[in-house]
Amino acid sequence: MMEFDDYFFLGRLLKPHGFDGKLNAYFDVDYPAEYENLKMVYVQINNNLIPYFVDHIQFLNNKAIIGFQDVNKLEEAESLAQKELYLPLEELPEKTGNKFYFHEVIGFNVIDKAFGLIGPIKDILEYPNQAVMQVFYKQDEVLIPVSNEIITKVDREKKEIQIVAPEGLLDIYIR
Repeated sequence: MMEFDDYFFLGRLLKPHGFDGKLNAYFDVDYPAEYENLKMVYVQINNNLIPYFVDHIQFLNNKAIIGFQDVNKLEEAESLAQKELYLPLEELPEKTGNKFYFHEVIGFNVIDKAFGLIGPIKDILEYPNQAVMQVFYKQDEVLIPVSNEIITKVDREKKEIQIVAPEGLLDIYIR
C-alpha cells in the first residue's frame, strides 16, 4: 500500500466525455486555473497512486475535460471513472501572507495579542461550517476558528500564527 502523506487530494474523475478516452473531472481546489498546465496526475487505483500523463485539460469553473496519453478509447476511460486524483505536495501552489494550507501550519505556535503564547497547533479540525486550530495550552485543548477576523499574521519564518481571540474565547478553555 502506498503512503499518501506526500500527496494531496486534487479531485475526482467523474465519467467518460465522448468516445475518444477523455473524462469529465471535478477539481476540489480554490483556483482551478492554477492547474491548467498539469503535465501529470496520480490516479488512485487499488490503493496505489498510478501516474498518468495529461495530454489535454480544459476547465469550466471546477469541472474539467481531461485527456491522458495512451487513453484513447471509451472503455479505457470507463475504467478510470470515479477514481480520485492526487498530486505531490510540492506541486501545491505557494500561499503567501495570511493564507495557508492546513498541513503546513501543524506545529506553528499560536500567539494571542492579549494572552501571549497559547501553544503549538496539533491539528486543524475541519467541521462543516468552520475549520478550527487544535492547540494545547498546558494540558487544556483550545479550539480557535480559522478565520480572517481572528488570524492577524502568519509568520512562516518564525513558525507562528498571531491572533486576536474574540473576547471570552480563551476563558472557555483556559482555567
